[in-house]
Amino acid sequence: MNRTKKITLNFKKKSQKANSKLHSSNKPKYVSKAERERLAKIDATQTDSEPVSET
Repeated sequence: MNRTKKITLNFKKKSQKANSKLHSSNKPKYVSKAERERLAKIDATQTDSEPVSET
């Protein structure tokens, strides 16, 4: 590999890393199965304790 090719490849790598940091992913953050169950229990207890007002 010649010298100019090495330099250009390094420059491309740096620019790609900088661009990837600028763009955030649309993918939702991972939540473990245990955490989902815990959140569901908390949500269920909150909905049970709140009085339901039907008019």
